[in-house]
Amino acid sequence: MVVGDASLDIDTLVIGAGPGGYVAAIRAAQLGQKVLIVDKSELGGVCLNRGCIPSKALIAAAHSFESAQHADVYGVTADNVKVDFSKTQEFKNKVVKQMTTGVAGLLKGNKIEVFNGECMFISETEARVFNDHESPRYRFKNCIIATGSRPIELKPFPFGGRILSSTEALELPEIPKSLIVIGGGYIGAELGQMYSKFGTKVTIIEGLDTVLPGFDKDMTRLVAKNMAKTGIEIVTNAKAESAVQNDKEVTVKYSVGGESKEVTADYLLVTVGRRPNTDGELGLDLIGVELDERGLIKVDHQGRTNIPHIFAIGDIVPGLALAHKASYEGKVAAEAIAGHTSVVDYKVIPAVVFTDPECSSVGLTEKEAKDKGYKVKSGKFPFAGNGRAVSLNGAEGFIKIVANSENNLVLGAQIVGIEASNLIAELGLAIEMGATLEDIALTIHAHPTLGEIVMEAAELVEGHPIHILK
Repeated sequence: MVVGDASLDIDTLVIGAGPGGYVAAIRAAQLGQKVLIVDKSELGGVCLNRGCIPSKALIAAAHSFESAQHADVYGVTADNVKVDFSKTQEFKNKVVKQMTTGVAGLLKGNKIEVFNGECMFISETEARVFNDHESPRYRFKNCIIATGSRPIELKPFPFGGRILSSTEALELPEIPKSLIVIGGGYIGAELGQMYSKFGTKVTIIEGLDTVLPGFDKDMTRLVAKNMAKTGIEIVTNAKAESAVQNDKEVTVKYSVGGESKEVTADYLLVTVGRRPNTDGELGLDLIGVELDERGLIKVDHQGRTNIPHIFAIGDIVPGLALAHKASYEGKVAAEAIAGHTSVVDYKVIPAVVFTDPECSSVGLTEKEAKDKGYKVKSGKFPFAGNGRAVSLNGAEGFIKIVANSENNLVLGAQIVGIEASNLIAELGLAIEMGATLEDIALTIHAHPTLGEIVMEAAELVEGHPIHILK
């Protein structure tokens, strides 16, 4: 490919092909840049291959299995419902393949060069990419680093054997009879509840006083209630201390209120967060890219590092480790390189968890709004007041809207209930465009739809709800 030590010239080097990197590459190419994207693993990164997409495929399968077992509420009886988990995994893999193939097609269609291998900075303007077959050098004008993150490994619970990270938990060849989960955040809650729906006896050990600690307790209370229905045992305010495994099971010792306890299961899943991929052989220290004490790259409002033509996005910069945040930052960085005035604005970055019921949040919570000095009014409209939700047997949950009482501007929203992940988008748009409660309430929503709950919640906060008593 390259003779000797000669370098190839490109405009923009993108390191990492996850939802941040590949989106940044495509946007840069759209803006006229000659782009090279490098990734040592699969196109689509963790999200498409070992995270967001495969987990949602398995969660959808678990919902289907549960629905088939309990369809009698509709007068539908299904006898002898079974799961062929090998076929479930085939379905998941097919979904992943379809999405990653789509990404490959988009990169090719935008004339982006793809290199499968490692990348190492030689200087602020040159990098060597390499794999088992070749090691060309590239001279670049700009660079976007999007190397993502990996599961945090705790010393007492090293990954291997029957101690799993989320990656291995998505690849199990069979449904385990029992599973211990350390960490009740969004990954632990999603995967724990998914396996529980398939019939696994699940124990969640959480250090704080609730699962999903980043969400309002009114929301997490509903999730915990549904977890209990499928037999999940949630142990809060607990400290996991050690694990011993053999070829058949793993035993975890933990303490609660000073009392030592232990639990044994087929597998142990450790989900206590993710670590930024900035500590490898990329050579950030060689060129002097500044990191904070957590290993995150310091960036400005456009994703620019302390080296003006090098940008960083996604899980390796401060903020929530969310795929859609990474994609958003990738567009901003690509546009900044092209000379646009684009800057990041995180006030409408939604957070979504695919538990049962789903949880989503955007903007400010009521407490956050009050802490910022706003005069606040808010209201919660229940899914039980919506005909579509009731007809879907999804009457539990609510939509809460938080508004500024001085001008009725929408400041934030929280949703727990069926399709919360989709319903949050309208409220994110409302905050982004500076909409008021009246703007939402006076927008005619189709009937019967779940979207009507957004309108009804706005009417409730205004003080004139129709389908519940004031």
